[in-house]
Amino acid sequence: MKKIHKVFFFVFTSLVFLSHIKTHGQEEKFTQTGYASFYADKFEGRLTASGEKYYHAKSTAAHKTLKFGTIVKVTNLGNNKTTAVRINDRGPHVEGRIIDLSKSAAKKLGFINKGITKVKIEIIDNPFDTPEEKEKSEVFYKINMTKTDASGFGIQLASYGKLSNLLNKIDQLPGPVKKDFHVQVAEKGTHKIYRLICGFYRDRATAERQKAKLKNYFPDCFITEY
Repeated sequence: MKKIHKVFFFVFTSLVFLSHIKTHGQEEKFTQTGYASFYADKFEGRLTASGEKYYHAKSTAAHKTLKFGTIVKVTNLGNNKTTAVRINDRGPHVEGRIIDLSKSAAKKLGFINKGITKVKIEIIDNPFDTPEEKEKSEVFYKINMTKTDASGFGIQLASYGKLSNLLNKIDQLPGPVKKDFHVQVAEKGTHKIYRLICGFYRDRATAERQKAKLKNYFPDCFITEY
């Protein structure tokens, strides 16, 4: 078994101290024009990036940068139909698209048969639009860190470019996963990447069995070799 030295730190989320995260709201006059798509049927019931489950019937959407909880008005520029959705996921992960809508929202905008359409999005309710609400968005974590050598296999659950996103996800992990995870810190140029990984497994067969259990929580998880 090859052994490579990487830097890991263990994070235990008792919400008390250490990483001070302050989030900021978007500009009230934010508007954006581009193409919208909608969630495929296979995503029904799956976890979104915010930790909520996705359901076709809810008026929700994925956006690449808007804060979770932001309410946006979406206008179909092809027929002028409008609807309001709440951002609770990240995406779309396709170049040229700016928002991924729930299926019910896409029906209201009248483009189910087309698949994509050109839209304009505008913020109509910002979850952090007052100083008081901004203060409430501060979060504190207590972190215990241990460097370790890694060998064998693990299951990568997610990766993030921002430490705040990683810590938020860790806080939402289901109980069994919280007891057996670690974080790999890698550097690409001047940027750090934080990979959330479950377990140290000596062989791939054991890792495969654990991955099958995690699929309900993390449909896109995969096995990585240290």
